[in-house]
Amino acid sequence: MHDEFLCHVTAYGVCGGRRIGVPLGTYRAPTLALALWWLRDRACWIAERLDPQPGTAPVPPNALVPVAATVPDVPSVLRAWCGDVRQQERVADELAAGRLVRIATSDDTTEYELLAESVDALRMQRTVPPLVVPVA
Repeated sequence: MHDEFLCHVTAYGVCGGRRIGVPLGTYRAPTLALALWWLRDRACWIAERLDPQPGTAPVPPNALVPVAATVPDVPSVLRAWCGDVRQQERVADELAAGRLVRIATSDDTTEYELLAESVDALRMQRTVPPLVVPVA
């Protein structure tokens, strides 16, 4: 069982023709349960900022604009992922097995990525001797 997990949330967009990543948060979770909680919390946090629920924080006039029906609905995707028990169990199984988990969704301008990985798995990868390729 992997005991500690490193979690990251990043938004990616294009600026000046280059793909740019903007870190939105990092958390070193001491347990699998806390890693899953943090990922769900961050997914909900992003969804709420992109699409505030009615009656929550005041939104300045013209701050929100409608988008084309063809644009993927990132907030709905993230909220659905948070509420999907099967997906949460799958993520837990992958993390417990020491595998990197990536949850990503995007709209027409930005990709949102949630990553989590076992700190133990990262340490084990560092102890594996590097592959040496002879150069002729």
